[in-house]
Amino acid sequence: MGTMKAVVKTRPERGAEFQEVPIPHPGPGEVLVKVLATSICGSDLHIYEWNDWAQTHIRIPQIMGHEMAGEVVEVGKGVSRVKVGDYVSAETHIVCGRCYACRTGHAEACQNLKILGIDTDGAFAEYVVIPEENAWINDPSIPPEIATLQEPTGNAVDTALAEDISGKTVLITGQGPVGLITTGVAAASGASLIITTDLKDSRLELSKKMGATYTLNPLRDNVVEAVMDLTGGNGVDVFLEVSGSPKALAEGFRALAPGGRASLLGLPDGPVEVDLNNWIIFKGVRVYGIIGRKLFSTWYKTSRLILSGKLDLRPLITHRLPLSRFHEGMEAMARGETGKVVLFPEEKEAT
Repeated sequence: MGTMKAVVKTRPERGAEFQEVPIPHPGPGEVLVKVLATSICGSDLHIYEWNDWAQTHIRIPQIMGHEMAGEVVEVGKGVSRVKVGDYVSAETHIVCGRCYACRTGHAEACQNLKILGIDTDGAFAEYVVIPEENAWINDPSIPPEIATLQEPTGNAVDTALAEDISGKTVLITGQGPVGLITTGVAAASGASLIITTDLKDSRLELSKKMGATYTLNPLRDNVVEAVMDLTGGNGVDVFLEVSGSPKALAEGFRALAPGGRASLLGLPDGPVEVDLNNWIIFKGVRVYGIIGRKLFSTWYKTSRLILSGKLDLRPLITHRLPLSRFHEGMEAMARGETGKVVLFPEEKEAT
């Protein structure tokens, strides 16, 4: 069927290669998508850097990437819902549909989960194969560079909206790409006060553009004291943890009001110490672990927020690069200098 260019993890060390590889063929129940735009996730950076997580999850060689938008160009046997020409994004959690979690309405926690670009070849390529069930048909008015961001936006939507957030005071720790989107979702959903934290002032500036009311840098601000001052001594109603930092986790729980809600999306590097008595039990706090998007109710919320204009993701995109220059995007992310990095398989940058 010919060859294509793709970003491939080829060696157990930092980096990846831009290679010529065969174009995949869709099997039964699968579709072949010509990638129009793809974006870099934190997990892609982990694979690029070859950290401990990547070493235990990735089998080399592997085409990287999972966030994408593109056009269906071929369908496999048995495909009936999706057709050639459809403009799609990918739900990246490939679920079995048979395990206990899937059969009880929690497919996002599938016990046999596979993830695009981690357990299968991914979307940092000119073409990618995905199951028909994972193809989300996009509204044509959403440009590819925004459509590719729906997958991480779904994580932010479930983090912010695990419970109602309208009129609530909110603390969001971590303003990396997903933290920034979470700030945008909270603002679009009617939060009355949004306080964000990050160690990078450049990200805090982006946070203001996404809707933050106040920003704090823990390197110079006492987060808990500042939150208490801003909330009349009550603490925030909602704590959204998106950094993976144990220090941020502790600050967030201490700044959370009694009877408040916490949603945890950030992934710490290892075990963390939690004061269950004082942070959770005696404060009557509700804690949600966010594993990803709900299939597919979160996609409806995400696309509607974007189409309504209430959630504008354009300020989030700081880098638009041809796929061949993926190294630049990865290294900028590693330095903490980016919002979202969007890559285009065709050798041109977005205008």
